[in-house]
Amino acid sequence: MHRSASRSFLLAVLSFSSFWTTPAFANTAPQDPAPQQAPIPEGFTRADQLRGSIGPERSWWDLQHYDLSLQVFPETKSLAGSNIISFRTVAPGERMQIDLQPPLAITRVTHGETELSFEREGKVYWIQFPEELAAGVEDQIRIDYEGVPVESKNPPWSGGLTWQKDDSGKPFIATTCQGIGASIWWPNKDHGADEPDLGVDIRVTVPKGLTAVANGRLIEQSKDKKAKTSTFHWKVTQPINNYCVNFNIGNYVSWQDTYQGEHGKLDLEYWVLKGQEKRAKEQFKQLPMTIEAFEHWFGKYPFYEDSYKLVVVPYLGMEHQSSVTYGNEFKNGYRGRDLSDTGVGLKFDYIIIHEAAHEWWGNNVSMKDAADMWIHEGFGTYAESLYVEYHFGRDDAEIYNAGLRKGIDNDKPIIGKTGLNNRGSSDMYPKGANILHTMRHMLNDDDKWLAVLRGIQSEFWHKTVTTAEVEAYISSVSGFDFSLVFDQYLRTKDLPLVKYAAKDKSVLVWFDRVVPGFKAPVVLHLNGKAQRVMISEQPTVIALKSKLKTLELDRNFYMDVAED
Repeated sequence: MHRSASRSFLLAVLSFSSFWTTPAFANTAPQDPAPQQAPIPEGFTRADQLRGSIGPERSWWDLQHYDLSLQVFPETKSLAGSNIISFRTVAPGERMQIDLQPPLAITRVTHGETELSFEREGKVYWIQFPEELAAGVEDQIRIDYEGVPVESKNPPWSGGLTWQKDDSGKPFIATTCQGIGASIWWPNKDHGADEPDLGVDIRVTVPKGLTAVANGRLIEQSKDKKAKTSTFHWKVTQPINNYCVNFNIGNYVSWQDTYQGEHGKLDLEYWVLKGQEKRAKEQFKQLPMTIEAFEHWFGKYPFYEDSYKLVVVPYLGMEHQSSVTYGNEFKNGYRGRDLSDTGVGLKFDYIIIHEAAHEWWGNNVSMKDAADMWIHEGFGTYAESLYVEYHFGRDDAEIYNAGLRKGIDNDKPIIGKTGLNNRGSSDMYPKGANILHTMRHMLNDDDKWLAVLRGIQSEFWHKTVTTAEVEAYISSVSGFDFSLVFDQYLRTKDLPLVKYAAKDKSVLVWFDRVVPGFKAPVVLHLNGKAQRVMISEQPTVIALKSKLKTLELDRNFYMDVAED
């Protein structure tokens, strides 16, 4: 997801070919088939725990596929539909947790020919099977639901349905649900750890004259002349985050193109409102440039099978897998504004670049728990600088990255509390980018760094991951122990402080405000000359040819510096 343009403008209101292998999907439920719910920490509720944890009613079954069908009624701002959930049992079980947020309501649950009983607890439904299902079987249930969903007051930062009209007065409708959860508009297993291994089918029925665009490829379009409706069947074949599933309805026109990438021909589609074609065709020339840059840095685009779409929507935009939404007014920057205040940010369309980065970071490599959302947003924001470096040069990239720092508050750690649907500081965007940029320059080996970026995508291809897994992989592949760097930057809010004291023709330098044992190489500009120095909590003596006149920290290291 992108960043808000509020006071700190980068804060989200909540809200990469020789390295490649393609391992089998591993979107499975946790290995422990019957976890016990932990005590609820102070400041959190049972609802937080039910949404954010893999409890007993979620752990025994592994998602395989969603088959979602719904009809949209613009006049009443309501929905009615069903979801067939296919799953594989990894342990015996008889009680299932399904999430659906009020005021939407489940009306019926069936298992084959049998109607199942269910009861509601807030945003959760407990589905009861008449007898225990054995482990190791594949099965499915069908859930029917209906109602008036929550209307988003400020999409995409507040979730729900957006009911607008275009300039010609025709309905212009969209879904957004990052953070609040996909269960705000359809019933599902609303947790990031378990994605449907075999994807999702999405069938959306709309009034005649409108088009519904969703994820994946358009398989079929049918019309019901009597009911004056059209149904659009879209199919996703790859695993997908629940919050990435979306639909958009409008008076759309479209065109197609292809990009010859690392994996061959990638189908590109563009969906815009009638009358926007000329502006869109010019602005959207940046998409192939984006795919080119990111395939260089991260490896092949992760969803060749499902294509890539840019879809105009009535809000700023978001990373809906293979159906990236766009509302940046066909302007460069962030609605014409440079988030870095350096001028570099106006060289590219922020939404096209940032949301495309999420196809790798967030949609391919996905967080298991909301606490680790920095994996999506830190790498996604860092990708902006890498795009700039690829197309405009390293100097511009460094300038842009440093410019983002003014949006960092360092108010709290950027990792949240696990098991509670809790995210850390919105600093995860610009600070996450600067952590990664700093690590690259600590490593000081761009070949290894490229191997790290592309390797993460390969190692965790179509998987959900934890921060710990990403940390361990980076240190292992790079050959550089970043463990304390991660502890410092992810788990505290404090920036390392480089302290120094001049002594005749030498200077003492050391770290303050760091976790115990922290040490790292940095580049200092001493009397205008760059020198790479290993610094720890103990003073290091640097000999000089003359007295110290100036000491500056290189811009590629995100730290503070002060004279003692």
